[in-house]
Amino acid sequence: MALLLSGQGWAQGQTTIHVGAFPNITHPQAMVGKANGWFEKAMGPDVKIDWKSFNAGPSAIEALFSGAIDMAYIGPNPAISGYVRSNGEALRIIAGATSGGASLIVRNDSGIEKPEDFHRKKIASPQLGNTQDVALRAWLKAHGMRSADKGGDVQVVPLANPDQLTLFLKKELDAAWAPEPWATRLVREGNGRRFLDERTLWPNGQFITAHLIVRTKFLQAHPDLVKKWLVAHVELTDWINGHLPEAKKLLNLQIQRETGKELAPAVLEEAFGRLQVTYDPLRSSLLQSARSAFDAGLLGRQMPDLSGLYDLTPLNAVLAEKKKKGIE
Repeated sequence: MALLLSGQGWAQGQTTIHVGAFPNITHPQAMVGKANGWFEKAMGPDVKIDWKSFNAGPSAIEALFSGAIDMAYIGPNPAISGYVRSNGEALRIIAGATSGGASLIVRNDSGIEKPEDFHRKKIASPQLGNTQDVALRAWLKAHGMRSADKGGDVQVVPLANPDQLTLFLKKELDAAWAPEPWATRLVREGNGRRFLDERTLWPNGQFITAHLIVRTKFLQAHPDLVKKWLVAHVELTDWINGHLPEAKKLLNLQIQRETGKELAPAVLEEAFGRLQVTYDPLRSSLLQSARSAFDAGLLGRQMPDLSGLYDLTPLNAVLAEKKKKGIE
């Protein structure tokens, strides 16, 4: 008999899992897994995967709130926001996906050579309160600067990544804290220069860029399916790292399928080289990012309690079975 998940209908003896992901290089397990059918094969014929594509974390969180998706590959700050908004009830982080892949890019003719040169400049981040926006504000604070909305003289503007490239070319933007592949595109296509690779700010050069979250009710109702997915996720992570040339081709193929345009080979090569594909959720980096978001006034008046945000028990069970080191 079929199981009914996410409020969806019966489907010829199949269980349906609804999974969200973004068509970009920071979600490599999802993109490669879609391209080569890895998850479908791993989950077996009795499980149907309903993939849903998103372009921004907030919309994926809303879909999770409504029960439209059960799991999602997503960045850290939307996950924090979703957890806080639901009073810690809606979701859990169960694995990592990628580390790294963000940089502060300056326009070559912006006059920026050192940190102090950012005074009175116009800097973009993809979205107010998103992962790169928080990193930018924390970096400004560390160098004695503040954004104009906080009484400083640095104009921080939320701009979608394609618009950042347009304004670089028009010389209407001095810098941007951008994720890959946009950071590399700003360098290669927008007369930009990599002023800072964010990896240099973190221990061992590692900070969480994307991870796997699950709807708490789904995790409680179907721990067997979540564990099965995690087995596939860990195996796929290892396969990607061991077969990078083939993995990058599949990744680009899937991006082309979903967006209509593949990444230029040189952009893909450089951008992907600034990422690390990992199942480790790098918890300490997320907690530091959350502290930075709170310090920037983006998480309310009181630092939220994130102690229940992670449930790594299923992942550690998978790692133990594979005789791999567990994650704290």
